[in-house]
Amino acid sequence: MGYKVVVAGATGNVGREMLNILAERQFPADEVVALASRRSIGTEVSYGDKTLKTKDIEGFDFTGYDMALFAIGSDATRQYAPIAASRGCVVIDNSSLYRYDPEIPLIVPEVNPEAIEDYRNRMIIANPNCSTAQMVVALKPLHDRARIKRVVVSTYQSVSGAGKEGIDELWDQTKGMYVPGQEVAPKKFQKQIAFNVIPQIDVFLDSGDTKEEWKMVAETKKIMDPSIKVTATCVRVPVFVGHSEAINIETEDFLDEDEARDILREAPGILVIDKREPGGYATPVECVGDFATFVSRIRQDVTVENGLNLWCVPDNLRKGAALNAVQIAELLGNRVLKKG
Repeated sequence: MGYKVVVAGATGNVGREMLNILAERQFPADEVVALASRRSIGTEVSYGDKTLKTKDIEGFDFTGYDMALFAIGSDATRQYAPIAASRGCVVIDNSSLYRYDPEIPLIVPEVNPEAIEDYRNRMIIANPNCSTAQMVVALKPLHDRARIKRVVVSTYQSVSGAGKEGIDELWDQTKGMYVPGQEVAPKKFQKQIAFNVIPQIDVFLDSGDTKEEWKMVAETKKIMDPSIKVTATCVRVPVFVGHSEAINIETEDFLDEDEARDILREAPGILVIDKREPGGYATPVECVGDFATFVSRIRQDVTVENGLNLWCVPDNLRKGAALNAVQIAELLGNRVLKKG
């Protein structure tokens, strides 16, 4: 007997990817229901070789369903997640709403699978921010070996992290650059994104950090180790899919770059592509559609006593969102619910 699964927000980029990945990974589901807002009722979405018609999330009875993968944003999650949880359906939420709640586990399965047991507190599990998820997958095996003290990360985040509107704006602005009179003014982003980079993701805080940067700090501490110092600069770049990160790490114990490379090659969820030659590294283009977090440019930082640099990039719609949510569902099923 398999699981009864709900995907809420099934018509969005992440929701569609959740359905794709559930099918690709042959998640043991006896039933999968696609939910969306009322305006999208009846929209057809793909689930493997099947086509599902979306149902209205408003008034949906979650009773009897084992888990629900939510990709509907914080406002809708605030309304519907407690309803699902009260019906005995475990919510795996992709929004930021519950990430910082001490009663709700924030899970990256390769990093802190043991925290899954805390789902019982509220019947809700939080999925981390996309930029955090990929980074901690790369950091965890190095932290286990040499204890990371400090992380300095600069991100190069694709427009898909801002949803369909972000993708459309890059596409429309790029086309408009070549057609006089067809220029497209910024709407989703603060400035032109085509042929440009924008050093702002989310709103500014009093500290001068953006909320995206704050998220990376807070979530890394919650998922991995509260003693790790993290500072981040998050930048939106004109790439459709794939978040890249340049990560500088300072460790308590010395870690040679060759040993670090070997550790990462053996770590779950990571694919090392690191040849010191032109093109011997991963870029967002190669990562689209892949499950792995790619790590490249592993090298010593000689400006500090125990320092390393590395380059990290996955498909952000997968590991940064949908894949991690499905992996949480797999972890929940294998360690706790144990059906199928």
